Amino acid sequence: MLLPRSRPTPAPPQKASCRLWAAMGKLQSKLRHSTYKYSRPDGIIEERTQTNAFQEYSPAHVDTVSVVAALNSDLCVSGGKDKTVVAYNWKTGNVVKRFKGHEREVTKVSCVHKSDQFFSASRDRTVMMWDLHGSVQPRQHFSGHAMVVTGVAVSPDSSQLCTGSRDNSLLLWDVGTGQCVERAAVSRNLVTHLCWVPREPYVLQTSEDKTISRGLQVAHQFPTKQHIQTYCEASEDGHMCISCSSGFGGEGCEATLWDLRQTRDRICEYKGHFQTVASCVFLPRALALMPVVATSSHDCRVKIWNRDTGACLSTLSLDGSGPLTSLAVGDTRSLLCASFSRGIHLLRVDHGPGLELREVAAF
Repeated sequence: MLLPRSRPTPAPPQKASCRLWAAMGKLQSKLRHSTYKYSRPDGIIEERTQTNAFQEYSPAHVDTVSVVAALNSDLCVSGGKDKTVVAYNWKTGNVVKRFKGHEREVTKVSCVHKSDQFFSASRDRTVMMWDLHGSVQPRQHFSGHAMVVTGVAVSPDSSQLCTGSRDNSLLLWDVGTGQCVERAAVSRNLVTHLCWVPREPYVLQTSEDKTISRGLQVAHQFPTKQHIQTYCEASEDGHMCISCSSGFGGEGCEATLWDLRQTRDRICEYKGHFQTVASCVFLPRALALMPVVATSSHDCRVKIWNRDTGACLSTLSLDGSGPLTSLAVGDTRSLLCASFSRGIHLLRVDHGPGLELREVAAF
């Protein structure tokens, strides 16, 4: 859904405390069996089982990891059921800082790439702003939703924050003052995710009414899908977005590419998962000769797809990880994948007969 602007409705900021500490070091190397598929040049799809030695780092969380996002090419930020937000160096296996302040599970995190500031949303109905190199206290506290906050997106210049909730509302905040400057409520709009469209004054959202929309007042609503839309991401040029669906047994369970320009049509669908697709990302153009996207699912699989044709190029099964909850691009060859049972997986994309995914670390 795309939404335009209304007049300010101030909301008073509140205070909350946080604590942080650091932990360091690798635990051990382990052998892991995983399966992957790739498409050969002759069109035949092969499935292989590989045994990899991978590093088991100090864990970032002590419970299910709900979300992970890249802060820069070395650090990621994650949140989970342990109520903490963790900044982690995934290249060295060290916890950089552990932030405590939320009273319930952290549901979303959002950051501006290569910035020291990031935001976390929670089931405690609040959003907090943190500074990696600043005080142990949150830089800002945003309170205004009546139910769990299920979407948070920060503008590219970090001046505005958009939050969404199961209370059917979207709120726009001034990051500097912590004041709510715009509020919109749409009936049955149970928000599942938010992202800011680069170079545009638009916020993209998915919701449980099975729609994708833009803005704080609806500027455009994409065609309704058959299943709940769980996640969305915009391309770096702001021309396209990708969303993904809930489902079971192969029904639904797809990702969809949309045109954000004049036509705003569905461009391509990516089908092959067997359970809810929880996350989808555009991969860096340097990764492959063709444009590619990646998805992660509750079926424990991560897939890489040809963006334009919908062909599945590689599948990695993370056996024993439980549902995969979140996916983020680490650098031009690495993906970070959060899971229900085994923390965060560091995945590497290799070039062989085709694109090949493998796990290199877990934390």
